[in-house]
Amino acid sequence: MSYNIKKTVTQHSKIKDLDFSNIPPFGHAFTDHMFIADYLEEGWTNLEIKPVENLSMHPANLTLHYGQSIFEGMKAFLTGDNIAVLYRPYDHASRFNRSAYRMSMPEVPEELFVQAVKELCLTEKNWIPEQPGSALYIRPFMIAYDSVIGVKRSKTYKFIILTSPSGPYYNKPLSLKAELEYVRAIKGGIGEAKTAGNYGASIFPYSQAVAAGYDQLLWLDAYEHKYVQEIGTMNIFFVLDGVIVTPELDGGILSGITRDSLLKIFKANGYKVEERQVSIDELIEAYKKGIFTEVFGSGTAAIVAEINKIDINGFKMEFYPEKFVSAAFARDYINKIRKGELPDIFNWIYPIE
Repeated sequence: MSYNIKKTVTQHSKIKDLDFSNIPPFGHAFTDHMFIADYLEEGWTNLEIKPVENLSMHPANLTLHYGQSIFEGMKAFLTGDNIAVLYRPYDHASRFNRSAYRMSMPEVPEELFVQAVKELCLTEKNWIPEQPGSALYIRPFMIAYDSVIGVKRSKTYKFIILTSPSGPYYNKPLSLKAELEYVRAIKGGIGEAKTAGNYGASIFPYSQAVAAGYDQLLWLDAYEHKYVQEIGTMNIFFVLDGVIVTPELDGGILSGITRDSLLKIFKANGYKVEERQVSIDELIEAYKKGIFTEVFGSGTAAIVAEINKIDINGFKMEFYPEKFVSAAFARDYINKIRKGELPDIFNWIYPIE
């Protein structure tokens, strides 16, 4: 199904003000246009690509008071022959709708989601960076729009997509501090949803970790503060005695698109992989034995982010990312698929022109 999306193009592009050799930090630069749609009684309507503009809302807007808000993160790339492509867009659309369901928000038809992303990215193709490690970051999100103070489901919503040229998310390996007091999510909560509250709740403990000299947090389970969940805003992988291990999805861990990609890539290339609970005690014991050889995060923004230090309640572990084999292989494999330098055997690449 194809949707009728109105398009209004700016006459005053800001692209001339962007130095593509020195792209601002992630999330600081935005392209000229956005997609926006309204959810009213008749469903999704007023579909439009237009110049980026501020929103107007009543101070009683439900999102401002009760956090009925979800989002996705995805990217557009240029292949070696200058074709603009998306990476697993229907998987992002599906996860967006799972988040919507959990937050009692209306689903966006997958074809509308992908068409809107495609047409916006085509409009902004000149904003897609060519530099290695760079891409056009895509931020679809939905917010409640009723102006009522009361804890209840909104009747109206806005679905918006912004795009932002971005360079490499991390320019160095990360250090982690295991968080033994605060928790990211709990089974039965909203840990599987990409909703604003998950991330807002992390800011205070994250700030404490940064003040103590660490880059990110190693999140642990809410019951025993023993089993690893995620790091910062990423899923996490360990190499333990030659086996790639990642925490199993348990209702409190985000089902990462990049996490799933890495699992499929590793399995298809002969790596032994396990999805299971991973305790901090197991990590410490493996480190002492010398069989804990790699640790890295995975996510849309970073793809793969190597870890060089972990502090678990004062027990400090150091790693040497320049020796990481699995992490380097996974990053290189995904980048080559996106560039068209490896066959896309998983059908993840979606050309948009």
